[in-house]
Amino acid sequence: MMKALRLFGPRDLRLLEEPVPKPMPGQALLRVRAVTVCHSDIHYYKYARIGDTVSKTPLVLGHEFCGEVIETTPGVEGLYRGDLVAVEPAISCGRCRYCREGNPNLCEHLLFSGTPPLDGALREYMPYGAEFLFPLPAGFTPEEGALLEPLGVAIHGWDLAKLRIGESVAIVGCGPIGLLLIQLARIGGAAQIMAIEPLDYRRDLAVELGAIGLAPDDDLERRVLALTGGHGVDVAVEVAGTLPAQEEAVRVVKRGGTVVAIGIPPEDKLVMTHHVIRRKGLTIKLARRMKLTYPRAISVVQRGLVDLKPLVTHRFALDEADRAFRLVEQYADGVIKAVIYP
Repeated sequence: MMKALRLFGPRDLRLLEEPVPKPMPGQALLRVRAVTVCHSDIHYYKYARIGDTVSKTPLVLGHEFCGEVIETTPGVEGLYRGDLVAVEPAISCGRCRYCREGNPNLCEHLLFSGTPPLDGALREYMPYGAEFLFPLPAGFTPEEGALLEPLGVAIHGWDLAKLRIGESVAIVGCGPIGLLLIQLARIGGAAQIMAIEPLDYRRDLAVELGAIGLAPDDDLERRVLALTGGHGVDVAVEVAGTLPAQEEAVRVVKRGGTVVAIGIPPEDKLVMTHHVIRRKGLTIKLARRMKLTYPRAISVVQRGLVDLKPLVTHRFALDEADRAFRLVEQYADGVIKAVIYP
């Protein structure tokens, strides 16, 4: 038997005893070693839904996780008992038009860990398709393995931004993905990195990582113009998941600039003043999770170009998960990333 944490409804998490699942052909059985709490998990925790995706049956949350290979099935190659692996939470079919076009994140038949109908990682053991497992080099910790998922999202957002060397960027929202984007901007050749964040402690960490910290007040647009010769930033990446942050992104970007929206607002809306984006002739891009980013994510961490360790601020056992979710929901106690150990 194993322990599994299931969401039965809004704010209704229950720890259950369940049989250890058996892996199917082509899968490995994982012992889950670390799960980090994402704000999309908080959406489910608060509302038992994200947009029109509703959790109607008790659901195991958790899509940012690292596991240890306990067992493999015949035909699985390159994975061995004891391997620590990062996990791609999005299970694409590989056969539909969008997968064949190189966009597995847009797969017609996509399943995603911790999103109905697929149970996630807040349990002790789980089977998983071998093709979506990435063995980690020596020296990686389970926490770092779990944080490769938000790093993958940040890399995909950076790919969409197409920022050129010497250009300027504003990161709107300095949660974990925003802080990772600051590190990517630093190694990617951005001449100016502006971090727009209302919480002092997150803004302070953004400054430590190399950004110019700005609070999103009424004077924000004027200050960005002053820092950019009166034009605005070349690219703004919104990762706050709020309607005000979307508007801030379009107001600080230059004419002809690009806005990349990664955050998921609870209102399930994209709200930007039409005359601003029209008169500026902006390009608006939305990021759908990530695609084909794990090898690069592993590489930049292994080579010391991105540091994941400062993101982890709190750690919890599985039976303390409700505390972890409430902490992240309330942005309490200086939390950046909370890790749960099943």
